[in-house]
Amino acid sequence: MCSTEKVMFPGISLIAYNDVFVHCQTAMLKQKTISQHIETTGIGLHSGKKVHMKLSPAPVNTGVVFRRVDLSPAEEIPLRAHRIKDAVLATNLFNDNGVRISTIEHLSSAIAGLGIDNLYVELDAAEVPIMDGSSNPFVYLLLQAGVQDQQEAKSFLKITKPVRVTDGDKWAMLEPGTGFSLDFTIEFNHPAIAADTCQFALQLTPERYVAELSRARTFGFIKDIEYLQKQGLSLGASLDNAIGLDEFKVVNPDGLRYPNELVRHKMLDAVGDLFAGGHNLLGHFSAYKSGHALNNALICAVLDTANAWTLITSEDPGVNGQENYRAVPAVTRSSFPSLAFRTHN
Repeated sequence: MCSTEKVMFPGISLIAYNDVFVHCQTAMLKQKTISQHIETTGIGLHSGKKVHMKLSPAPVNTGVVFRRVDLSPAEEIPLRAHRIKDAVLATNLFNDNGVRISTIEHLSSAIAGLGIDNLYVELDAAEVPIMDGSSNPFVYLLLQAGVQDQQEAKSFLKITKPVRVTDGDKWAMLEPGTGFSLDFTIEFNHPAIAADTCQFALQLTPERYVAELSRARTFGFIKDIEYLQKQGLSLGASLDNAIGLDEFKVVNPDGLRYPNELVRHKMLDAVGDLFAGGHNLLGHFSAYKSGHALNNALICAVLDTANAWTLITSEDPGVNGQENYRAVPAVTRSSFPSLAFRTHN
């Protein structure tokens, strides 16, 4: 039996399985979905419009599939790296009919961070709701719905040789590694962004994702937001769903959730962007000043490069690191004031 330890953080009570990697590695690691439907509402970051979203269980080998139910007939868009276009300000997904789902990165990050493989995402608008600007509300929804094992082995996209992409001085790289680890560096010439808060490294597990990445919010500079809103973008942005910086400081009354919240959020984004490869990764990701477009270029380059990756399962011999995805935090119902949801059996 594995020992447990309760971990508390705002809005969520989690059980972390301390010894799971020592004592619970014998069983085959299986694909995961959620146990029941769960719904929420919010606003789109760029549209500023109300969005209703429902998450539903999906059969094995489905992957993550978005559904635009505001259209007749409803349109489906599977999460695939080569379906992502126009990824400058957000990660935007298109199907063959040109139907679009925008700002998917925080939700896909939560799905990836919890090791969920199969999920239907229904939306009555063209944009995933921004919630509080982090992936934490999506983590709560998924854990509240319940994460359950399915009957087939979980597959991983294992990096087998280094692939690097660049854009000027910006770069991102995936290379072989044990489990999934990340090392991200940002650089901004701003008095509120200290040099010692610009780099962050993490060996990813579901518990560490929830505790160390999921609460990191998106951020923007006030002067840029004002310009974007004049162009009809970022119409839903506010200090309720983003970190705002003026010329000198963070303007949010409550400040930052972590001293290095900005680089943690960029890492959160990368987890979601790279999950467009279709599976949780086994490898090491490193980046300097990367963003959605470069992250997507990287995972597309990996998929397009012969012998850069292989698809494996926990049944394959000599697999290292997949146990990092085994333990999914448990959640008990507790107050989460910013989120309205309904569950259905």
